[in-house]
Amino acid sequence: MNLIDWIGFIGVFQILLAYFLNITGKVKHNDLSSILLNLIGAGMACLASVLLKYIPFIILEGIWTLISLFSLVKYLRVQKVH
Repeated sequence: MNLIDWIGFIGVFQILLAYFLNITGKVKHNDLSSILLNLIGAGMACLASVLLKYIPFIILEGIWTLISLFSLVKYLRVQKVH
């Protein structure tokens, strides 16, 4: 495996870990750990897709990253209020 493969593998692992932790009740979808796993994981998977020039996954992971970033901003705003 080369560096691009490792970046993509680690990114996808983080996304799947967030999903697994959520469905097993270990974390909620709006917990900071879940948001960060999705944000960093999707960002890494998107980077790997960009480096591979694979447009379908650039779109998928790019949107996943943006949604996760939106969730992080929302989380931080709620924490600021409290």
